[in-house]
Amino acid sequence: MFVFKGLESHPRSFVKAVSWRTVGSIDTFVLGLFFSGSAKLAGAIAGTEVITKILLFYFHERAWSLVRWGHRTDATAEAAPDDEAAPEALPTTG
Repeated sequence: MFVFKGLESHPRSFVKAVSWRTVGSIDTFVLGLFFSGSAKLAGAIAGTEVITKILLFYFHERAWSLVRWGHRTDATAEAAPDDEAAPEALPTTG
């Protein structure tokens, strides 16, 4: 099972991913509308783009998982400070 030991919870990361995809699709719709003048065509482009970009992102991530550049070794990961060790030491905003 994949466990990410970052500063964010999985639900927060998921909501961020959905919100980013929403912003991207709105951008695609607006650009499609601007260049074509057709809301129907812009909607078709944006709707298709959601599917294609999810698939492209998946394969992009799978390809990057094969690249070892930038990965920590087990010894390096063990020596790194644990992000969850001292949550009270993390800066807070607002």
